[in-house]
Amino acid sequence: MKQEKNQGGTALLPLVVFILLFVGTGIITGDFTSMPIPVAVIIASIVAFFIHFKEPFEEKFKAYLSGASQNNIILMVIIFILAGAFSEVAGAMGAVESTVNLGLTLLPVHLLLSGLFIICCFVSFAMGTSTGTVVAIVPIAIELANQTDIALPLAVATVIGGAMFGDNLSFISDTTIVATRSQEVRMIDKFRVNVLIILPSAVITTVILYFMTMNASITSTGQFDYQLIEILPYFAVIVIALFGVDVIIVLISGIIIAGVLGFSTGAFDGIGFITAAGDGIESMQTISIIAILIGGMIGLIRHYGGIDYMLNLIRSKIRTKKGAEFGIAGLVSVTDIGTANNTISIIMTGPLAKDIADEYGVDRRKSASILDIFAAGFQGIIPYGGQMLAAAGFASTISPIEVMPYSIYPALLLIAGAIAIWAGFPRKYS
Repeated sequence: MKQEKNQGGTALLPLVVFILLFVGTGIITGDFTSMPIPVAVIIASIVAFFIHFKEPFEEKFKAYLSGASQNNIILMVIIFILAGAFSEVAGAMGAVESTVNLGLTLLPVHLLLSGLFIICCFVSFAMGTSTGTVVAIVPIAIELANQTDIALPLAVATVIGGAMFGDNLSFISDTTIVATRSQEVRMIDKFRVNVLIILPSAVITTVILYFMTMNASITSTGQFDYQLIEILPYFAVIVIALFGVDVIIVLISGIIIAGVLGFSTGAFDGIGFITAAGDGIESMQTISIIAILIGGMIGLIRHYGGIDYMLNLIRSKIRTKKGAEFGIAGLVSVTDIGTANNTISIIMTGPLAKDIADEYGVDRRKSASILDIFAAGFQGIIPYGGQMLAAAGFASTISPIEVMPYSIYPALLLIAGAIAIWAGFPRKYS
């Protein structure tokens, strides 16, 4: 396919249009759900098709389809579909309600979000995927918010934060694999550097969540009844994930276990199971379409040279070793903002980051950590990233924009990364 590389900053116009429509409409109307995301993406995509008049429409459309059909986009859609089915089946047999009621029974309200964050950290570290963690745990966060006066956006953001912890640190996370391979370092070496930088962020997040909810109270009336057998689907999902099983297998296993338990307890029959699974799949159609449309729009931006423009602009500003580290952070950050995918952003900037690291004497273990930290940080904040969209897909009453201000851990992750660069930490590498 012919690649156009001469559009410069103009190639980024579709992304700017999308953000202005998405955010601007919410600011003007005071309702961040007033602009349907698919409409904003379609308008931005139409703008993209008009950027380069000389190129045949067929070539542009091929670039659009190529972006929309990337493996990571299709994988995300499959995860959404399976997650929708699992969530609905688990909900139909009482898993979500019983899980939340158990938490409300055993833990004080002011410890629930801190505990939820820690659980998400463990699950995401074991599973190696933030999206999988989000779609598995967000339904619990929603029910938790429904039964307390904890703000729904805060509960959802807590899950996303915990999910990004494992995505950044897990040995089986695709971002870890890509970051270490692109820098030609061992995963264990990158982990040792990475954990020193990000662990304080996780601890501080846990403390902040405690203080933010220390005056929280239960708003639901009545008894918090739960059946241990109804909690098994979520318990099984967490245990299976802890063994490092692929997220697809985890979700399929969850559906099967929830279905079998639902049959045994009489929560539903065969038709009820099929109906619940179908309703869950249907509920994720919009978010799946959004993921595909955004992938297509980003494909056009990349085709026009927009991503290369950002990379070259940042690289031209690098002068010193510390500047090189900030430059690597800037490269992967703007690429993640531009592609809405932390794995893709590391794939695209990894080779360039390695060259910069070698040129300015940056330890490659540090450059690998920087790539992963800043990609994960921004991925947990941008409102059009897969994690935010997946969470908002379940919590249909809120917009990703409303979740952003509560993105505590991703923000602290970025701050920790910047401090580590500024302070030259760690100073010694074992």
